[in-house]
Amino acid sequence: MEDRVKYYATGHRKNATAKVWLVSGTGNVTINGKPMNEYLGRRTLETLVLQPFEAVNSGGQFDVIVQALGGGIAGQAGAIRHGISKALLEVNEEMRPTLRRQGFLTRDPRVKERKKYGRKRARRGFQFSKR
Repeated sequence: MEDRVKYYATGHRKNATAKVWLVSGTGNVTINGKPMNEYLGRRTLETLVLQPFEAVNSGGQFDVIVQALGGGIAGQAGAIRHGISKALLEVNEEMRPTLRRQGFLTRDPRVKERKKYGRKRARRGFQFSKR
């Protein structure tokens, strides 16, 4: 395994970070030492993770090894998709227009807004009662 070429990239979404390695192989995806279907547990998240491969018709060419940190499962899945997209550019820069058009290379900037003083959450005020 060590003699094969590895392509590395990091992906981010919300508070999640994914360190992604692409290795030539058969299409196995391992996240934090577990198979993808066991780690994510939802088909929608599995399809989300594999979208970059479908966009560039390279499904089954690479094994994906991921170390996912922070956030929740959905945020990690988005981070993995971002990381895979960036790693595919390391493989072949000509994939950029296709991945860019699909929006896989854009880092989703939406993160949780901080709680403000005088409020229960970021925007929700405290419950008001006249009596």
